[in-house]
Amino acid sequence: MRVAMIGTGYVGLVSGACFSDFGHDVICVDKDERKIIMLNDGEVPIFEPGLKNLVAENVKAGRLSFTTDLATAVPQCDAVFIAVGTPSRRGDGYADLSYVYAAAAEIAQSLQGYTVVITKSTVPVGTSREVERIITETNSQADFAVASNPEFLREGAAIDDFKRPDRVVVGTDDERARQIMRDLYRPLYLSETPVLFTSRETSELIKYAGNAFLATKITFINEMADLCEKVGANIQDVSKGIGLDGRIGRKFLHAVPGYGGSCFPKDTLALTRTATENGAPTQIVEAVVKINDERKKKMAQKIITSCGGSVAGKTIAILGLTFKPNTDDMRDSPSLDIIPVLQEAGATIKAYDPEGMDESKELLNGVNYCKNAYDTMKEADAVAILTEWNAFRALDFTRVRQELKNPLMIDLRNIYDPAEMQNTGIEYHSIGRASVTLN
Repeated sequence: MRVAMIGTGYVGLVSGACFSDFGHDVICVDKDERKIIMLNDGEVPIFEPGLKNLVAENVKAGRLSFTTDLATAVPQCDAVFIAVGTPSRRGDGYADLSYVYAAAAEIAQSLQGYTVVITKSTVPVGTSREVERIITETNSQADFAVASNPEFLREGAAIDDFKRPDRVVVGTDDERARQIMRDLYRPLYLSETPVLFTSRETSELIKYAGNAFLATKITFINEMADLCEKVGANIQDVSKGIGLDGRIGRKFLHAVPGYGGSCFPKDTLALTRTATENGAPTQIVEAVVKINDERKKKMAQKIITSCGGSVAGKTIAILGLTFKPNTDDMRDSPSLDIIPVLQEAGATIKAYDPEGMDESKELLNGVNYCKNAYDTMKEADAVAILTEWNAFRALDFTRVRQELKNPLMIDLRNIYDPAEMQNTGIEYHSIGRASVTLN
């Protein structure tokens, strides 16, 4: 099939590359000429494991191409995906749909023959109907249908998620559109991937409800971790104990310094706004948003407390800046809240991240960026782990002690086992577990 992907951000580029790997002819469109030049030169503008090779292979096979010219890309396609950004709108937190609506109007002018226009961007309930209205108003002669097809990609594992998904959700009431969507995802039928057809409103809400539920699980276990510290329990054992219950499940029960990234923060906020506007406020999700915002700053205070109650005049080594490993995404990362609080308290910050330092330099001021983990620790008073990159999972503790001025580690990702830290000569603090102190 012939597919146009409007937007070459995280969702658009991954989806376009994967659809082309399924055997479809895909053309990715973006107004950002710099991105298109990069892609045509064999580079990718984001870090995602395996993506660069996947793009290169399908470009070489002639199934994947890139352009800034939407008007020439759309007429030849059976399906046109809208995969542009929907950032939180300043002031009210509602999803900014201006890019989606602008894309819809431009697509409308170029439609020829029956075409399915699909909202791949994460959008509030009712957006697909508005896209349909815009296209009809712009081009009353267009033969088209609008469908909703939310993405469920985890950064760092997006290619596998696309090719081996838990489910595919499609919202449409048009039978021709259903058939085109079945054909697009036919390669997944061999693995018996469930394909759920719903109304467009249901499809749109599934995306928001799913992310809000996962954010709620994270926030719940974070609160349990705080309680564990007060009563002397172990959060990892608590997580395992409740996760073995099939009704609860093991995933998203790891205590962390707060959730971040491109989805959870903006999607939970957008859901609360949509719910309030429709007279059905989501009080649980509202609480989750508030607690998560507060938690990131509390984690900065945890570092300060672990340093004896003050970091004034001290140097803190930070390992990990991105919101999770295997991505260069800094959006709403806990580091963006934690580091400024430490700086305001008088700390000097040295930091290292395998992929996120370039973007971090645009977002954080006064940080000394280092070439590796041990470089951050030289003459530092403490080291804090903010992201669980594999590069931080097997540190040489002898070298850690040698580099640090003071043998103190604050592990906000619970990478290490407190029992194993007992004989390292390092004072060790983590989340929801007993600390290891030095005699």
